[in-house]
Amino acid sequence: MPVSPDAASEIAGREYGLAIVAVKELGSNEDRNLLLSLEDGRRVLLKIASGAPTDFAAQDAALDLLAGSGLPFAVPRVWPTLAGARAVAVAGAGACVRVLGFLDGAPPAAAARPAPVLPAALGTTAATLMRALERFDHGLLAEGGDWDLSEARRVLDGSLAVLAPGEAARLDALLRGAEERLAPWREALRVQAVHGDLTADNVVMGPDGAVAGVIDFGDLGRGWRVGEAAIAACSLLQHDGPAVRDALDCVAAFDAVAPLTREEIAAWWPLVVTRAVVLAAAGERVLAADPANTYARVRRPLEARMLDRAAALGFDEAELLLLDALGRVQAMPVDGLAPAVSGLEHAPEVDLSVLGDAADGGAWMDQDWARRTLAEAAAAAGGAALSRYGEHRLTPEAATGAADASMGIAPRSHALAIEAALRPGTPVHTPGTGVVSRVSGGAVVVDLDSGGAVHLRGVDAEASPGDRIAFGDLLGRVGAAGAVSLQLCAVTGVTPPVLVAPGHEEAWGRLCPHPGALVGRPAPASSSHAATSPAPGDLLAARVRTFPLVQEHYYDAPPRIERGWRHHLLDTDGRGYLDMVNNVAILGHGEPRIAAAVDRQLRRLNTNSRFHYAAVVEFAEALAARAPEGLDQVLLVNSGSEAVDLAIRMARAATGRTDILALTEAYHGWTVGADAISTSLGDNPAALATRPAWVRLLDAPNTYRGRHRGPDAPLYLRDALDRLAHWDAEGVELAGVVSEPIFGNGGGVLLPDGYLAGLWDAVRERGGVCVSDEVQVSYGRLGAHFWGFEQQGAVPDIIAVAKAMGNGHPLGAVITSREIAEAFAVEGSFFSSAGGSPVSCVVGSTVLRVLDEDRLQDNARVVGALLGDGLRELCDRFGALGAVHGMGLYLGVEVVRGGPDAPDPRAAREICAALLEEGVIVQPTGDHKNVLKIKPPLTIDAPAVERFLRALEGVLARREARAELGGEEV
Repeated sequence: MPVSPDAASEIAGREYGLAIVAVKELGSNEDRNLLLSLEDGRRVLLKIASGAPTDFAAQDAALDLLAGSGLPFAVPRVWPTLAGARAVAVAGAGACVRVLGFLDGAPPAAAARPAPVLPAALGTTAATLMRALERFDHGLLAEGGDWDLSEARRVLDGSLAVLAPGEAARLDALLRGAEERLAPWREALRVQAVHGDLTADNVVMGPDGAVAGVIDFGDLGRGWRVGEAAIAACSLLQHDGPAVRDALDCVAAFDAVAPLTREEIAAWWPLVVTRAVVLAAAGERVLAADPANTYARVRRPLEARMLDRAAALGFDEAELLLLDALGRVQAMPVDGLAPAVSGLEHAPEVDLSVLGDAADGGAWMDQDWARRTLAEAAAAAGGAALSRYGEHRLTPEAATGAADASMGIAPRSHALAIEAALRPGTPVHTPGTGVVSRVSGGAVVVDLDSGGAVHLRGVDAEASPGDRIAFGDLLGRVGAAGAVSLQLCAVTGVTPPVLVAPGHEEAWGRLCPHPGALVGRPAPASSSHAATSPAPGDLLAARVRTFPLVQEHYYDAPPRIERGWRHHLLDTDGRGYLDMVNNVAILGHGEPRIAAAVDRQLRRLNTNSRFHYAAVVEFAEALAARAPEGLDQVLLVNSGSEAVDLAIRMARAATGRTDILALTEAYHGWTVGADAISTSLGDNPAALATRPAWVRLLDAPNTYRGRHRGPDAPLYLRDALDRLAHWDAEGVELAGVVSEPIFGNGGGVLLPDGYLAGLWDAVRERGGVCVSDEVQVSYGRLGAHFWGFEQQGAVPDIIAVAKAMGNGHPLGAVITSREIAEAFAVEGSFFSSAGGSPVSCVVGSTVLRVLDEDRLQDNARVVGALLGDGLRELCDRFGALGAVHGMGLYLGVEVVRGGPDAPDPRAAREICAALLEEGVIVQPTGDHKNVLKIKPPLTIDAPAVERFLRALEGVLARREARAELGGEEV
């Protein structure tokens, strides 16, 4: 806009007589908007808009009409100039200045997740405003503006020059699909004066949560009535949470005030897609013309999410869900239907859910796994097998993320049909009287006289469209693939999907009722299969009743995770999550070589290590071979806490002393001894004030947030040596030091180079022993090193290790020298009931073997570098990220508000919660709970890293956008 804010303010003062004390620029895609604070305390909005004063006559007339319509919300009032004009032309600028009343209130679009009342409130408001404009007309009422959805093709074509080729092709394909879907209904859509841009950005909310006002009438014009419902619904797709549900709730509220016709219902989702395409195209065009347009820039991540979500839902699927949401679906009678295929009453049902045994060993990663599993079951049963209606099926998309694609929508997993594996050529009959409405590509659809339709797929048809059929008439035969899908739909004229995303189970139960009658089986009382019950919320309630809250769980409303494979976790809805935190499962989840080893050993022997068997010797030798020379004695326990506790006891026994040196910000375990030297405030806020007298503490050498940073980091060793000298003067004699070579719960912070070697040398000079707590960072996780202490160029006297040793099986160890081990004998013999059991030992040996066979340490180095580089690139771009710690696949990312001294735990929690919706599991750690801990299974690969970085980038971009939009909008 060629008019400067200063010039516009001067015009406002002169022409409107305004005493202006402050000017604040507000965001807008096209107009320039200034918030003027006046001497009398009022605030007004000054708009600099292209065009002549007469161009706004229709808008002004509409606002005058609405102001007197008794609406339950306010609209801006047009302020006249001192001369009584409604706008002032700016000479030579092709623009004019207008002043409007400013509506106070909160902009709901700035929230990550909308208030529960917003979707319905937005729909009601859009419809109420539209009804108030039903009879409004004006000679200058605009037609065909950029936000008029009927002009979408022109807008896109006009933006192609500034779009990247791939994005241009994608938008063109999406719009063509919407145009084709819309074509039969286009002429039947009602037209009237509409707001044209009534979104969550263009309403303000009052303190009671209701819509207090509607703003931005700059796009007022003639348009499709249903377009108002589409525009409002589309704006809700930018938010976290169940966005499609929110969109449906919005339109249901709209329909209650301004009922939609059947044609408008069919046009709704194509227009949602159209709106998303227009936003994407127009946004890029605005930025190309005005790169400094902050409003357009920060809106782009939110508009990209709208587009992704709009593209994710099929037109038939959306139409069916809307019909149900509006209460326009008649219940489909199924009791009188006959079997379409006979002889299936006793055919076995195959469990294709997350809980089904057929998915073991990653079998579900194969695109053909469901068909193959059904065929194998049919062969074993003598000819037929059935899938289960209503189950949440496991699909390959759960691992790739292809189905959600940052859309907040889980993969299509909820089954709306029964699929049968049958012999090719098996007859398929009509289950009731009706008319064949479609025959195409192996699909036969029969519209039933009793209501609804039967959809059969995989059939070589012997009937034709238009054929009238009766009970038992032959429709066709099972095709050569030997698989047929049988489905019911309460609505004719649309094709329901076989698999849909979870979240609308009740609606789909009405829309596509249980097709048991088609296979000669009565439908069960519940439309969804019991395999996924209890629901996650019910299971959590039961957990809370019997499992003390002190045993924490991730997330306030956690998904129910029941299967894992490599670096993926799978919930009972069939959704996959990237596991970015599980350093316990170092080989990944569901590792078949571990399962086979445990199964084989359990069937042979499982006892305790006082008995004599080969497994304990083989594992101890393999573990000792990985340790530095001289550390060749192995004691086996069940956990890291026990290993650290045992290491403390050994240090005391070897020295005859009691005091142990430890570092702050460290976590070592939960047993009495391990907890005594744990100082992580994130795990125990009272840790520093409750340590026993025998624990001596050094300040954590935190090079990011501690006393000495950057080039001053070597001063931590000087401080430690000074502290040791001080204790010498007091007569303190240390039994030893226990330290992590990299701060684990601190978020992967690396110690200053040489720190550990210097500290351990000083402790040894005083007669103490040095314990390296390797529980979290060992076993090749660092990539360049198998043990964490190797990164420091230091060698301990005792190694405490666990977690990765058993890949989730309880297994820990202490590795030390014979001298120290024999000194421990003064406390008597050592024994752990399950430590060193045959099963534990074969697990431990198998873990070491698989690490080598699969070259997982190399993977940690290569993929860890890729991950670290990607995180550092995001750190450079987003102010919320302060630093990236660690190495290999043990990384931590600081979440801050301005720098090291302003940790932001709230933002860290919110980022983790948002990532869960993107299908990524990350958790905060550190004293301030502000560090994203990133320590995935070592199986993680480059595509998974790319998926994670893309998800994190999207979450951060949307957070920044919402933060910038959090002020007052126009």
